Amino acid sequence: MTMTFENSRTKENLMKAFAGESQARNRYMFASEQAYTSNLYVLAEIFRYTADQEEAHAKVFYDHLAGLSGQNITVEGTYPVDIADNVLDLLHRAHHNEMEEFETVYPAFAAVAEEEGFLPVAASFRMIAEIEQSHAKRFQHVAKLLEEGQLYARSGEAVWMCQNCGHLYKGGNVPDVCPVCQHNRGYFVPIDMAPWTC
Repeated sequence: MTMTFENSRTKENLMKAFAGESQARNRYMFASEQAYTSNLYVLAEIFRYTADQEEAHAKVFYDHLAGLSGQNITVEGTYPVDIADNVLDLLHRAHHNEMEEFETVYPAFAAVAEEEGFLPVAASFRMIAEIEQSHAKRFQHVAKLLEEGQLYARSGEAVWMCQNCGHLYKGGNVPDVCPVCQHNRGYFVPIDMAPWTC
């Protein structure tokens, strides 16, 4: 069934998604600050990196609303309040929220857009849902490392990179401070998680 965009539920779902992505970006920026003050620099960067991607998602949804520029769209929605005393709880909550978008929210929005005849919007919801699943996996992976004491330690030899200066350290446990730049161990990441390594 095709209808006018202005009278569609799709326009409302786009605004809900825009609001949700905007809030997710801010929650991850707040979580990044908390991770940084907890000397978990790499986790702070993961939250920040994901926040930037959430901003990009918000822009995609907002751009679909360009034909309604100058108008107000009234929506009602439910959004999480994820305030926690520790970074591990923030990682678990982020994982939960990303899975909810992947499994429930965006597939439902895509189905409505398709039913109403807005196929490019439906495609955006589906593609971004897949990205949200990758975010969930990212948060789940680092939460597991943190929980199991494996964020800065491995059994056997491993290669680690200091994200501040690029120093490569070989050993089972990272040092308390980088021997090159003196930044704390929170800057080290396993080489397989380091960005742009060759």
